[in-house]
Amino acid sequence: MNPLELAERAAAVARGDALAHVSRERSLMLRFADGRPTQATSVDDVFVELAVARDGHVGRARTNETGTDALTACARRAETAADAAAAASRRGPHPGFGAIRAAPGAGGAAHAGLANGGQQGEGPGPAAGPASPTVDFVGPTPTNSTLGALDASAGGDALRTVFAVAQRHGLSAHGIWTSGVEERAVAVSGGGAVLDRTTDAFLKVILIAPSGRSGYASQTARSAAALEPERVTERAAAKAAAAGEPVELPPGEYTVVMEPQAVGWLVDLLGGTALNGLAHAEGRGALTGRLGEAVAAPSVNLADSPGAAATLPRAFDAEGVPKRPTALIQDGVARAVAHDLRSAALAGAESTGHAVAPGGDHWGPHPVNLVMAGGSAADLEELCAPVERGVYVTRLWYANVVRPKETMITAVTRDGTFLIEDGRVTRPLRDLRLTDSLLGILSRVSQLTAGQELTSEGEFYGRRFAYGVVSPGMRAAAVRFTGASG
Repeated sequence: MNPLELAERAAAVARGDALAHVSRERSLMLRFADGRPTQATSVDDVFVELAVARDGHVGRARTNETGTDALTACARRAETAADAAAAASRRGPHPGFGAIRAAPGAGGAAHAGLANGGQQGEGPGPAAGPASPTVDFVGPTPTNSTLGALDASAGGDALRTVFAVAQRHGLSAHGIWTSGVEERAVAVSGGGAVLDRTTDAFLKVILIAPSGRSGYASQTARSAAALEPERVTERAAAKAAAAGEPVELPPGEYTVVMEPQAVGWLVDLLGGTALNGLAHAEGRGALTGRLGEAVAAPSVNLADSPGAAATLPRAFDAEGVPKRPTALIQDGVARAVAHDLRSAALAGAESTGHAVAPGGDHWGPHPVNLVMAGGSAADLEELCAPVERGVYVTRLWYANVVRPKETMITAVTRDGTFLIEDGRVTRPLRDLRLTDSLLGILSRVSQLTAGQELTSEGEFYGRRFAYGVVSPGMRAAAVRFTGASG
């Protein structure tokens, strides 16, 4: 069934102020270990989430059955949850889904478009004119013109290439290849619905040498055709096959050069902490009371750019609010945070289109099209050139936020940690535990690469929600490491 029609049907069976969010996933995934395929999955599933608002509270229920009886039962569960929450406490902060249709200003014009079938009116500047309720961000492959098919042979070809390169270097290959199509629709009670459709692909390669040393590289793209398995595998091989025995670096503060993958992980964590509008509105955020202040180095520019060609674009969020570019940090100065309907109501602001669940996720909104601007360095080697003694980081692992208000995190380097001496990467290092503030690291950035990469984790252990961070390589001073890991 068409997700747009299904969302409209689901919203119609709910009583009162309701919103239906439908996601259809079609995906392929190939996992491999020790140079051979170990698991292949093909998913074709639909997911319906109904949210009902009562007196500022939201009740939600989910189903992957699409019959009328199942949708009605799902609606009743959502209504029961909303009624119970409303009866148990005073009026809540959520403005209700009617706010999507009634919101003022540029956002309101786009929001009103949802209620009349997706026709978008004037935003800031010239009128956008009428538009189709369907927005496509679809790569040339792996889908056909109707989004009905995925190309499994592309995955087989990628794995053959990975295995051939690994064998040539005498290394064992581990990782995943995946490609998918997502269709997302949102409909509100009283009429109106929108749909967007996206494709994505991801390749992760970890190569392990007989000595046990490992090297990592990955690529995120809009389509399987854009993946470059040979280039990715050669990057991983250069790390796994590096000469020399790993040495241990004592705890302390070191200048660090990070590949885009590590930078992207840090920036995504920042999105869930300092840039989270719910934490900000409740006084728990690191930027609460600091908008307009310098919080990072002047070279740091960060925005959520949902239509940027380098990202995995999305037209609207899980509440049907159209996404628009949002400057978050400009020249090191904090400018804004991400909002959904609930956090915006608490803050006296408008939603910026960052809901990750209808009615608002309990963690709050999250920017999923983050783009960090590049700098002047030609490449990672140029970042290393002025470093007398420092640490080269490929990626971070097991990253956890320790003190959100301070953006204090702890994480472990992995699959390619090296010592930088006299401007060159010289020897492998034992992996290190990083314990530092995200904003602190960004305040000590001294140079960025001009080139950027779309980075993500792309594991998809649950339902597929493909997003990434566009990030450059980065050099930062005085990053704190609290010891070796493992």
